[in-house]
Amino acid sequence: MRDAIVSNMFAIGWIGMLLGVVSGAIIGLFFHREDWMGGYSSFRRRLTRLGHISFFGLGFINFFFAISHHIAGVAPAQAYPAAVSFTIGAATMPLFCFLCAWRKPFRHGFFIPVLGVGVGIVLTLVGWPW
Repeated sequence: MRDAIVSNMFAIGWIGMLLGVVSGAIIGLFFHREDWMGGYSSFRRRLTRLGHISFFGLGFINFFFAISHHIAGVAPAQAYPAAVSFTIGAATMPLFCFLCAWRKPFRHGFFIPVLGVGVGIVLTLVGWPW
């Protein structure tokens, strides 16, 4: 089971990297326009940039979990739910950033990715073989 978690978490990390590149390429087509999405400091544009960069950031979190979980030997009872939690965070953070850039009321859903990553961190620490 440990090798399957490591393999899956690396795959999720690399998918995050790919989606970060693709989303950056798409939004990069419009960055030259000063007024795009309300201008550089607009809420919509900031949330779009945050969604793009969160693919990379949470991809790295998944890499770090795969490495530390494997090397340190996080207990399997915590490792699997932690992996699921990190995956939820990696999938939903960019989603809610982009949705919130589109419609502000989606900001109320940010607790989902934050909770996912937070639970993943807590479970990793609880399962750590101190």
